[in-house]
Amino acid sequence: MTSATASRAATNRRNTSSTSRASRSPLASLLATLDRPLASYYLVIGTTMLLIGLGLIMVLSASSVTSYASSGSSFTIATRQGIWVAIGLPALWVGSRLPVRVYRWLGYPMLAVSIVLLVAVLVPGIGQNVSGATRWIALPGGLQLQPSEPAKLALVLWGADLLARKERLLESTKHLLIPLVPIALLLALLVMVEPDMGTTIVLMTVLLALLFTAGAPMAAFARLGIGLGGLAGLLAVAEPYRLQRLTGFRNPCAQQHALGIGYQACQGLYALSSGGWFGLGLGASREKFGYLPNQYTDYIFAIIGEELGLLGTFVVLGLFALLGYAGIRIAQRCPDRFSQLAAAGVTAWLLGQALVNMGAVVGLLPITGIPLPLVSFGGSALVPTMFAIGMLISFARREPETARALAARRAARGSWLPRLAWTR
Repeated sequence: MTSATASRAATNRRNTSSTSRASRSPLASLLATLDRPLASYYLVIGTTMLLIGLGLIMVLSASSVTSYASSGSSFTIATRQGIWVAIGLPALWVGSRLPVRVYRWLGYPMLAVSIVLLVAVLVPGIGQNVSGATRWIALPGGLQLQPSEPAKLALVLWGADLLARKERLLESTKHLLIPLVPIALLLALLVMVEPDMGTTIVLMTVLLALLFTAGAPMAAFARLGIGLGGLAGLLAVAEPYRLQRLTGFRNPCAQQHALGIGYQACQGLYALSSGGWFGLGLGASREKFGYLPNQYTDYIFAIIGEELGLLGTFVVLGLFALLGYAGIRIAQRCPDRFSQLAAAGVTAWLLGQALVNMGAVVGLLPITGIPLPLVSFGGSALVPTMFAIGMLISFARREPETARALAARRAARGSWLPRLAWTR
């Protein structure tokens, strides 16, 4: 074949490819893009960086008034969040480079340390009580550690390794549930005593995701669901404030709730409704002037809705949806059982926590006091979350198709370097 003939054939192939791409619907093109080998890898990195960037901007905006009133500077709280991001980025990078065997080993010491810290935070003089909850341990430099946050990661790693080691025995319900369920319930009980209902829900979500990925039968889920439902009902009636939240969240702005148990939820709804379609503008929130409590932590989603409007909230929902899609895709394509279980656990953790947070803000769920992952202020939540996402990236890099695509890309770069040097 002559060079002219080869050139015409290549041109025809390009024209045919362009015509086929143009004839596809936008939905088909999107699905084809999401099915590419490197889709999971870049989706996890891209959505994470966008959510962290949005979080820094919104923490600065939402905390500016409170920060100025407490320290004389509008940037104090946002600067602290920036420091946590600076700590979290190396943690994310390290997580993306660790081999699977390290993660499998890491779960056991992390679980032991988490249990010790969860017990320690309940000891008078060690745990710090803030707004009726003892969830933090004071550290030097004015920092605080919330032990329940690394406990989520510990449950994911330990539970995934446990089920992976017992894979051949999981047809037995006893081996499937023990000791995973008792240890998960121990963590949940220690967190509930603080009290922290939101993190308890996330821990149970991780447990259910691990069992589902391991192939637990529906009968086991039914028994576990009945037990957890009964326990949740008992905990709800044990504390009057929990029962009030459960009965009052559907109409927080009612006269009997608006200035009491429903105050925060009602102010959050005011923030969302005043934002309209496109928001009041970045930095223009009115609720942050002392009206909405926890406006840069648990209720930062309300400030996003107020300043960036319904469009801004849809962007946040879309980013979490893409992150969830990538996490599920990674779990499906991982070559080993541990990675499948761990990826599913982390994805359930992130999506479950995001849904519980946003559901409470929009009035679909009771308030549980849990932050929005990667967006809300707080280093105890941010750093373990970024490390867990680094683990997802590590698993994505080890997908067979992704590994081949990355190897081909490195080879292509290496082949171009001598050519570029030769042309100089």
